[in-house]
Amino acid sequence: MSQKKISVITATNLVVANMIGTGVFTSLGFQVAGISSDFALIALWMVGGVAALCGALSYAELATALPRSGGEYHYLSKIYHPSVGFLSGWISVVVGFPAPIALAGIAFGEYVKVFAPGISPVFLSLLIIWMITAVHLFGLRVEETFQNGSTFLKLALILVLIVAGLLVANPQRLNLHPGPEALEILVSGPFAVSLVYVMYAYSGWNAAAYVTEEVREPAKNVPWALLIGTVAVTVLYLALNYVFLRTTPKPVLSGKLEVGLLAGQAIFGPIGGKIVSGLISLGLIATISAMAWIGPRITRRMSEDLPKLRLLGKSSKKGTPYAATILQVIIVTFLVATGTFQTVLIYTQFSLLLSSFLTVLGLIVLRIRAPQMERPYKVWGYPVTPIVFLAITLHMMLYVIREKPTESLLGLITMIAGLIMYFFARESGPKFHSVRLK
Repeated sequence: MSQKKISVITATNLVVANMIGTGVFTSLGFQVAGISSDFALIALWMVGGVAALCGALSYAELATALPRSGGEYHYLSKIYHPSVGFLSGWISVVVGFPAPIALAGIAFGEYVKVFAPGISPVFLSLLIIWMITAVHLFGLRVEETFQNGSTFLKLALILVLIVAGLLVANPQRLNLHPGPEALEILVSGPFAVSLVYVMYAYSGWNAAAYVTEEVREPAKNVPWALLIGTVAVTVLYLALNYVFLRTTPKPVLSGKLEVGLLAGQAIFGPIGGKIVSGLISLGLIATISAMAWIGPRITRRMSEDLPKLRLLGKSSKKGTPYAATILQVIIVTFLVATGTFQTVLIYTQFSLLLSSFLTVLGLIVLRIRAPQMERPYKVWGYPVTPIVFLAITLHMMLYVIREKPTESLLGLITMIAGLIMYFFARESGPKFHSVRLK
């Protein structure tokens, strides 16, 4: 069986590739506009890393206590009720993965446009999405090789950018000492608002939990993949933002979306924008690949539990859920072609945050209601670790509701549609396998 499963390296690469998208190359400009302290700006990314790590460690315990692929869909079905799990899975299948794939794909098209100005960015984005999807239809071994290669390439490109930034001749003067003014900023409104965007850049830390059954020795390797992947990305994010601040004047960055391009010009000179465009576009291949891999696994898991969805669970002899993969690429193509992916991404944020909140809360529920359950891995620092994640996630949910009430309502409507789908798809006979909580 082991030859049909992926290594801990591949599982870790799924986490890394899922996390590092466009967020880290676009967020700092808006943070600089509201936060003046260099220390607070770096602390922002440290706080985000701590929150992501707390979430990853919490998911690691659930992945070993409830060892089945599917992520939140599986955990919420077991801990609360099958309908709760289905709502989470519904959001993931319909928009949770397709919308970020569409976003990464269109970003790829925009970056490549610098080198091919005569070609439509929409065509470029669809082309790369279709090509990567085709790779994932060739089986688990091909998926693993492609994911590892594209992720190692992404890491190498980011390291090149970091090293070049550290060697720049005339760096900006930074004040990284935590003085009283800097500490006041840490509890300010602008810091809280910026943290929402930082956490979006960190999203994806739970990637390995979606493919638990495909990982060799999952009880040992899934926690390591979640831990190492999240820590590695945190270190890279801190280094990248330090380099951005070190190389590029803050007035130049302030309010700008294209932080990576501006830093590239500061590091590499006039052609820096094209160089960084190339680096980011190649790195996005690994991001698209990781999400294209994970999304169909959730669909397949749902089809196994709901017989009326069995058609979507069809897999090839090489282990690829081809029906779910084709469904996902159809949804992504629609989102890219109609330009609706950004709207969808905004209005699903509350639903996605709620899913991860309920999942980590479920860890505490399981500890209380099923204390004798076998747990090959127990989260470090319990109960502080999950509580830190819950507090930060609750803060972000309240912010999204306050700042985006219409979008949050649309997200709620999408969840209601999912609930209707659940009652249509379930059968009175076969039921979900549920955890017996004592």
